[in-house]
Amino acid sequence: MLELTTRIPVEEATSTPDDSLRLSYALRQRSRQRVVLASGREAGLFLPPRVSIVDGDQLCSVDGTHVVVHAAEERLSNASTDDPLLHARACYHLGNRHTKLQVGRGWVRYEPDHVLDDMLRRLGLTVDSIAAPFEPERGAYHGHAGSESQGHGDAHAHPTGGEERAAAEHGA
Repeated sequence: MLELTTRIPVEEATSTPDDSLRLSYALRQRSRQRVVLASGREAGLFLPPRVSIVDGDQLCSVDGTHVVVHAAEERLSNASTDDPLLHARACYHLGNRHTKLQVGRGWVRYEPDHVLDDMLRRLGLTVDSIAAPFEPERGAYHGHAGSESQGHGDAHAHPTGGEERAAAEHGA
């Protein structure tokens, strides 16, 4: 079985992939799993903990095999509006509930939840069930994608101010 052990971020991938793989958002968050590639070949993911894979990333094996990962279509709720203020309010309320969101111009997508769907309809948005790849926002304090490729992403990294700011906030 092919063992995929290294993640190469999409922006750093230079090799032509030898195969491909489609994974849902949830499966792209798992560092250890068995998968079947587009060719039918079985493979195992053996990545460092906390490595998340995004659409277009490549996974590499020790023997140099490169596999490109595509975000699979999945069932999502899609809330839309032409009103920028209403769009912002929807994102605020969903974010306040720590909901993973994919945000676009005039729309926001999240994993289906009838309670959230009803809340957004009451606010005045149109909510539909769609099939699409899910690539939620990673968060303002998520580590740099390049550092995460080796499993060292810092969930507490600050976008500005660097290590000095983080140390000051933690009393160091």
